[in-house]
Amino acid sequence: MSKKVQEFNDYRSKMNEKILASDNKVIKRIFNLDTNAYAEGHLSVKTKELLGLVASAVLRCDDCIAYHLETAYKNGVTKEEMMETMSIATLVGGTIVIPHLRRAVEFWEALEEEV
Repeated sequence: MSKKVQEFNDYRSKMNEKILASDNKVIKRIFNLDTNAYAEGHLSVKTKELLGLVASAVLRCDDCIAYHLETAYKNGVTKEEMMETMSIATLVGGTIVIPHLRRAVEFWEALEEEV
């Protein structure tokens, strides 16, 4: 696993453990709702991850973009599908999304290094 991807996952796991250890019912429910929302349903997991990627890019959340990129990658999304998805996000979000597009492509390349 590339250093960039490993660092992201390590930090995310460490902080999620700390957050969930606070035993806050609302936070636990939000985390659970998020997990369940991306489960297989009428839409495939792959489609839901690409929808999450668009929303995250438009909202300019780099952590969320990285999470959706990795999950999409693990669910068989191709680079071409990812780029088309990010093109829609850039169209919807405007040119302010371009720096996030750059970091998304960089993170995708780090994911590809794992192969």
